[in-house]
Amino acid sequence: MLNDLYQTLDPIAFSIGPFTARWYGIAYALGFILAAVVIYFVGKRWKMRFDMNALCTVIICAMVGVIVGGRLGYVLIYNNAFYAAHPLEVLNFANGGMSFHGGLVGALLAGIVAAKLVKMPYLSLVDVAIIGVPIGLFFGRCANFVNGELWGAPTDLPWGVVFGGSAGLEPRHPSQLYEALLEGLVLFIVLYAMSFKKPPFPRGTYIGVFLLGYGLFRFAVEFIRQPDAQIGYLFGDWFTMGQLLSIPLILLGVFLLIYACVTKKPQVGPNSLRKEEETHETSVL
Repeated sequence: MLNDLYQTLDPIAFSIGPFTARWYGIAYALGFILAAVVIYFVGKRWKMRFDMNALCTVIICAMVGVIVGGRLGYVLIYNNAFYAAHPLEVLNFANGGMSFHGGLVGALLAGIVAAKLVKMPYLSLVDVAIIGVPIGLFFGRCANFVNGELWGAPTDLPWGVVFGGSAGLEPRHPSQLYEALLEGLVLFIVLYAMSFKKPPFPRGTYIGVFLLGYGLFRFAVEFIRQPDAQIGYLFGDWFTMGQLLSIPLILLGVFLLIYACVTKKPQVGPNSLRKEEETHETSVL
């Protein structure tokens, strides 16, 4: 029976001397690298000229935003009591603890800095950058499965997986893989297919689709995902913190899609704001 499947994967990919590489860290690295590739090629299709300096600026800002925001989001939202008692553990990334919602907020805030540095409109930057984000989500959720964390509720379906440890010996939904499929693969296919539109959809469309899609997918999967033990259900036996945090994303996604339809601002790339400033200075002179 498939219900007898046990998750026995090693979260450590390899070790060289004192250095240990974990699949979770590799997932992050692959996500950022492939996101940079997507930004470059989609930007080229949209006639945005991302040189190496601009591309590195965007990715470095995103990395800082995701890591700092993701960690702080987990500490403040999901496990504040523990970290209040053990403040030094905030810096202990080896034991895991990252929040997607916190990482998203951190990345969006870091995008403000990146947009100013590369001289392009903020919404154009997040639109082109968000297309590659589902790739990172796909690898991240697969790494969650390898780590045996964020597992789902008990199930008698034939693909139930036994995670052991605190999850017990009862087959559970591999909710990490559901999220990898929906938030990762499906969202990427949708956004990447949309990127072929010529001219591209107006500013705010792509980030709007991502926020709406992610929010809906995450809200749905939370019904069969086991809530964090230290928080549990917020209401009844079904409403979780993940669902609560996804509602603002859904609303913001709808707002941005309406904004894009009304304003119809074209997508423009790096140094476009600098050209506008130079044109304004010339006209004044």
